[in-house]
Amino acid sequence: MRGVNRVMLIGNLGKDPDVQHLEGNIAVAKFPLATTETFKDRTGKLVSQTEWHTVVLWRGLAELAQKYLHKSSLVYIEGRLRTRSWDDKDGNRKFATEVVGDNLIMLDKRMDGTGSAGEGGGLEGMGGSDMPIGDPSENLPF
Repeated sequence: MRGVNRVMLIGNLGKDPDVQHLEGNIAVAKFPLATTETFKDRTGKLVSQTEWHTVVLWRGLAELAQKYLHKSSLVYIEGRLRTRSWDDKDGNRKFATEVVGDNLIMLDKRMDGTGSAGEGGGLEGMGGSDMPIGDPSENLPF
């Protein structure tokens, strides 16, 4: 039986995407994404719980992120979890779990040329934009 590694998140960017270009001019974007759930506790008090996720986008999706996303942008990200490890400068083993995005949908309302809100979000990017497994750039600690 095969496993499933699928993540779907709707949240806001914690900062502008950090975009770098690797060898071969391959774009990679990284940014924190906040997802907040609200629920009532036993006393009926409304409680908000925020989780932070590190999102990594490759190639075309990275370029879309660089061009259109900014701190506080509301986005839908679909992808998979990937955990990687590296040794820091002191020789300590570090681990990072990231969401490698395969699909990005901007959910902010777009502004048209007149400054009024347009029809919904809508820029979409899909599929095939991550680096192959075993690529040496996966070991980069950024």
